[in-house]
Amino acid sequence: MQEKLPHTIERPPIVVIMGHIDHGKSTLLDYIRRSNVVASEAGGITQHMSAYEVVHAPTPAGAGSGSRPQASGKKITFLDTPGHAAFSSMRSRGATVADIAILVVSAEDGVKLQTLEALTAIEEAKLPYIVAITKIDKENANIERVKQDLATHNIFLEGYGGSVPCVPVSGKTGAGISELLDMLLLVAELGEYTADTARSACGSVIETSRDSRRGTSATLVIQDGTLHRGDLVLLDGCITPVRLLEDYAGASIAEATVSAPVRIVGCTSEPAVGSQFQAFATRKLAEAALEQIATTTAVASERRLIRTVEIPIILKSDVAGTLEAIQTELAKLATEEVGIHVVQSGVGPISETDVKVASGTLTPPLIIGFHVKPEKSAQAYALQMGLTIHSFDVIYDIIKLLEAEIELRRPRVQTEEVLGRVKILKVFNRAKDKQVVGGTVFEGKMTDQGQVKLMRHEHEIGRGRIVELQAHKLKVKEVESGNQCGVLVDAKMTIAPGDILEAFILVTK
Repeated sequence: MQEKLPHTIERPPIVVIMGHIDHGKSTLLDYIRRSNVVASEAGGITQHMSAYEVVHAPTPAGAGSGSRPQASGKKITFLDTPGHAAFSSMRSRGATVADIAILVVSAEDGVKLQTLEALTAIEEAKLPYIVAITKIDKENANIERVKQDLATHNIFLEGYGGSVPCVPVSGKTGAGISELLDMLLLVAELGEYTADTARSACGSVIETSRDSRRGTSATLVIQDGTLHRGDLVLLDGCITPVRLLEDYAGASIAEATVSAPVRIVGCTSEPAVGSQFQAFATRKLAEAALEQIATTTAVASERRLIRTVEIPIILKSDVAGTLEAIQTELAKLATEEVGIHVVQSGVGPISETDVKVASGTLTPPLIIGFHVKPEKSAQAYALQMGLTIHSFDVIYDIIKLLEAEIELRRPRVQTEEVLGRVKILKVFNRAKDKQVVGGTVFEGKMTDQGQVKLMRHEHEIGRGRIVELQAHKLKVKEVESGNQCGVLVDAKMTIAPGDILEAFILVTK
């Protein structure tokens, strides 16, 4: 067990429900909200933007599934939909607001394309998950067949050679709902999710909205600390005072703590979904943090090698295992300058929808298929939009394509490469901006082309270019270190004995 610090509490889990369309995700969540007896006794469950908070008391040992929950229970926060922008945005940033996922699979249909896509998303986010087999009330429901189907796709449930918990449920009759919530609390207990309520709140933005009366609002999930009315929140580089704080049910509250979904009204700007927030008790603290962010950003912008380009990819494969393997290999290709972002991935042929996603982005993604071909409508639409669909049967060929794209798209940086330095011994004449000087090359070499810096007392005072180079009164291409030379320099600054001419060239790397 983790050692708990003062003010450290066991925090409620944050749960996201994922799965194939029409497999009962919304029906399941609706029933959980409606049947949450303890929460309804405390004031009801009301939809608040994109997150809900429910309270569940674990079913006593030996009690039936229809037993009424105890008078007290534990909170669980649900994100509204698995496809919610906050979840996908968090995954793209290498983090997630959710602690646990529920993978929904219909007892009628079994594993479908989006089931596998959802599983990939869950595994990428490294979330523990529970399989909920839904629609068990349907006439064609076959729970055992679904379990076998899951096993063929390497999803091994408890009792079927694996450790993934599984709960059959019905969002229509409520069968298994209490057991599902029990299992969520058990997984949360094993995860030992804790938070410090004494610190200022921090967390994630899961939705933003705007109306003419209230201005810009942001729905947040608090991942640590406590948020108070009157705090100042740093969101996307802007400071917003928390004048109005609402809970998941839309009621005005004075404070909220860990895992709670809340809404703040009157944001200074519209924060990006998936961005992080930090609360402060005073404006002085908030402004100091903002200044630190600005300083860090400025330092980062001065680095010549920063990741400024991302190659977007739409990736389709014949099986989920191969898809995951390809994504792992592609991630290894990312460099400090160029990142690789899988915009959309899935199992099955390249569809017209995939191509439409590609055509609708500012930077068209590479459309890549592995052991799959594009549908005719997809090929026709790609031709119409001027997009190329790449099909491969060897993973190495995909890697070669990406390596070439990385080299093609990486930012080019111009750097100054010093060729040589000459110490000026004498100035012979000057006509307008052209000056004839003589000196000794003491480092590197001087060439008859390129630019020069004029250095005086180790400080640059101007720049110019070499027009002509002489040695022993003869034109030459270059003069090596240790030799004297004459140089015709085109420069606005007056050159004096003792100055240093530093020859350099611009190199693009």
